[in-house]
Amino acid sequence: MDLETLQADRIFDGGDLDCGSGLILLIRENMLAVPAGGILVMRSREPSVAVDLPPWCRMVGYVYLGSLPEGDAVRYFIQRKQAATGESQALAADKVKAKNYEWRVRTRSSGHRKSTVYCRNFSWEVGQPASFEEKDSHPSAVEYLLGALSADLTAAYATECAREGLEMEDVEITARGRLINVLAHMGLEQGDPGFSEIEVKCFASTLADEMKAEAVWQRTVARSPLAATLAKALALTIKFAVV
Repeated sequence: MDLETLQADRIFDGGDLDCGSGLILLIRENMLAVPAGGILVMRSREPSVAVDLPPWCRMVGYVYLGSLPEGDAVRYFIQRKQAATGESQALAADKVKAKNYEWRVRTRSSGHRKSTVYCRNFSWEVGQPASFEEKDSHPSAVEYLLGALSADLTAAYATECAREGLEMEDVEITARGRLINVLAHMGLEQGDPGFSEIEVKCFASTLADEMKAEAVWQRTVARSPLAATLAKALALTIKFAVV
C-alpha cells in the first residue's frame, strides 16, 4: 500500500503528546468523524508513539497502516474497519476514566533535612520546606512548587505550538514567589505562612506570528491544572514575551 497516495478522511496533529497523556482520547475523538473504511492521519513529534500506537490499534479494532516521516514529525495512518458502533460509548468510558484518575506519591523522611518522594518508576529528593541558603544539597519544597508550575507550562506550551505548527527556537519561563509571612512558617510569629504572590514570565524565541504565539500561550495557561489551582489561592501574575 502506498501511503503517499492515500486520501485521508480526517487529519489532526497530536503534537508532543504520548499515548499516556491524552493522545488516545484525541485519536478516538477524531476517529468518530471517519466513515467505515476511512483513513485517519495523525501527525506526531513524540517518538514513543511509534512503539505504542500499533498494539493499541490492534486492541481496539483499528487497522494500523504504517507511518511516513514529515520533517521533525511522523504521520501515522489508521483505518477504521467498521462503522462507529460503540465508539461513542467507548470514548465516553475513556473520558470518565480520565476524569476519575488519581495521581499518587509516597514520601519518606530519608535523612537530615531530606525527604524522598516516590511515584510510578521515579523518585526524587526534596530538602527543607523553605531555605534562604545560596547552596543546599537539595531543592526546597517551595522551589519544587515553582518548578512544577514552570515545567507544566513549558511542556504544555511546546505541545500546543507543535499542534499549531508554530516553530519555537526556545521557550524559557522564570517564576518567583513571596510568602505572606515566612516567620510564621519558622514559628517565630503568628500568621499565614502561605504564598502571597507568584509571578511567571514566559520568553518565547520564534519567528512565528507573535499574536498567534501569544494566543497559543493563553490557551496553554487556561488548560494548566497547576496555574488554575494556584490562581484560586493567591495573586498569580503570568506574562508573555516574544524575544
